[in-house]
Amino acid sequence: MRAGMGRPQRRVLGALAVAASWSVVFACVTQPAAAADVQSKQWYLKAMQAEEMWKITTGEGIKVAVIDSGVNPNTPSLKGQVLKGLDATGAAGDENDDYDGHGTNMAELIAGTGSGGGLKGLAPGAKIVPMRVSDTEFQNRNSVNARDVEDAIRAAADSDVKIISMSISSPYSSQEEREAVKYAQSKGKLFFAAVGNDGAGRNQEEYPAGYPQVVGVASADRDGKVAEYSQHGNTVDIAAPGKEIPRWCDKSFQSYCDGEGGTSAATAIASASAALVWSANPDWTANQVLNVLFDTAGRDWKKGDRSAYLGHGLIRPAMNILKGKGDPGDPDISPLTNERTTGSPASPAASEQPSTSASEQPAQSGKGSEADETVAAGDSNTSASGDGGAPLSLILGGIAGVAVLGGVVFALVRRRGAA
Repeated sequence: MRAGMGRPQRRVLGALAVAASWSVVFACVTQPAAAADVQSKQWYLKAMQAEEMWKITTGEGIKVAVIDSGVNPNTPSLKGQVLKGLDATGAAGDENDDYDGHGTNMAELIAGTGSGGGLKGLAPGAKIVPMRVSDTEFQNRNSVNARDVEDAIRAAADSDVKIISMSISSPYSSQEEREAVKYAQSKGKLFFAAVGNDGAGRNQEEYPAGYPQVVGVASADRDGKVAEYSQHGNTVDIAAPGKEIPRWCDKSFQSYCDGEGGTSAATAIASASAALVWSANPDWTANQVLNVLFDTAGRDWKKGDRSAYLGHGLIRPAMNILKGKGDPGDPDISPLTNERTTGSPASPAASEQPSTSASEQPAQSGKGSEADETVAAGDSNTSASGDGGAPLSLILGGIAGVAVLGGVVFALVRRRGAA
């Protein structure tokens, strides 16, 4: 389905996209944060034991395609981090002309070096391949390629990137986009996408997170709770830190602002987590990297079950990198669909676009709008901490107590096979 002039309605999934409906929560969103102080506000780096992981790997050898509003390669934190990509919009400019500031923010959260007091990426040794696509506002101002997202996904699939990170979404799907996502999986790519920021509203399924081959990422706060805006249901596969994440105030790149990172930031951090694990285990396939992320996720429910709010749980790359935990499982079976995949991410296809401990394997079937079935629920009194959650630093360190807002702690969903 398409909306408006044959183009999908799309939105970036950071603070700006949800400020109107959550004005009280985001009251501080326009307050500039001095660049020198911005790293001190990246609370999740300490919680996730980033410094300890960086002694082993920084994500070197991994390229991440960022499908978004473009990436400015000239911010202090991204100098030397951005490779040649693709502008799929067909409008004036190229993939380095970030029309919103959002894509640059995501790139910094993934691979920023922190130079000049900028944001420090969780995987600062990784490289970024920008793929510029349009959102609805950009479409309203410009004549654009109506199939820019499909083109960007296919370009990423044909490149030597291993991970695709997309924090821009639409409530509309199309057969062309669906086939592009399947193609990316067939080429051995690991695809992360934001589930959306309207959890307290319509909570309508967003794409590409809604496709069975894509890892849908929810947003969690520093207490280990799902963010109140983070969408829930069948599309959620895993959760990552997304609340209180600094961002560039706008496309002028003059200052950072406080506020919500949204499921956008959570997706970038999940992608960076995968980059760290893959860099430390370069012979693994995308399926094995994802199996380990699911296997080691922080949760206090049965392995293989999924929370409608947190998926398999809170992402914890340190469990593999520092402790060697996680079962990689079958290299050719997707933990998302339980189906055999083709492609070998350990030796991806050459790029046309960019230049420069056995444990039970997570059981999960494919996802689709018709596949959501709630099978169990509890109340906040069943939380291990008794107050609806535990500090994220403890949860990510392997201690228990994962909870969600709204009084639902163990809302589990079961998936049927994908269509």
